[in-house]
Amino acid sequence: MKNRLKIKNWKKYLFEFISIFLAVSLAFILDRWNDDRKDSIAENKILEEIYNGLERDSLDIANDEQYFKIAFRGIQYFNDVIDGKKVENDSLATFYFLFSRESIVVQNKSGYESLKSRGLETIKNDTLRSKIIDLYEVDYELARKFNEEHSEYKFMQNYFHKINDAIAPHFEYDSINNIQGIRLPIELEEKERSLLKSYLWKIAVGKRDRYLAAMSGKERIGELRVDIKNYLEQKSK
Repeated sequence: MKNRLKIKNWKKYLFEFISIFLAVSLAFILDRWNDDRKDSIAENKILEEIYNGLERDSLDIANDEQYFKIAFRGIQYFNDVIDGKKVENDSLATFYFLFSRESIVVQNKSGYESLKSRGLETIKNDTLRSKIIDLYEVDYELARKFNEEHSEYKFMQNYFHKINDAIAPHFEYDSINNIQGIRLPIELEEKERSLLKSYLWKIAVGKRDRYLAAMSGKERIGELRVDIKNYLEQKSK
């Protein structure tokens, strides 16, 4: 009788232990599942924010691409002016406005800032996380530094006034003071002509450099957007 009671109590304690163990384990699994679900939702939200930001950056670069093409034409236009060649007056004001203007770097980094705030490990895929970090910390930072800090790319500051002093006195204006043409040929000494053409050459080289960097950035952005889209689609399956 006594042995039966011990066995009964042992079974009771074992059942209670198993019940408690299962309850704790299930609670732990449920909490872990809930945390994983929250982390996955946060990851999706941040990646979508980054994806949308990159889309806006792509549009900005597309606008820059058009700007560079016009600027290159403007540089050639003023080379022709300096050489005394015939030019179309209709294009003068546009080229005059754009040929020495610096491009503006616009970077939509809100998604990446959200990622850094929450923690880079929010992105579970190591390869994707590395690509995102490289784009924002390396490519974007280099683009910002070259555009804002590198003195060689300060075209307006370095070269505009030197060129303007030679050509602006020959501009013609309409009744409301809009530029409508230029009187040619411009009388220049050979030394002055060579200096002006060297300034235009420096502007062209600098803009070519920025253009190629922008096109490289456009390609990197496009690749990353595809990677993000594919990753989110795989997660949703």
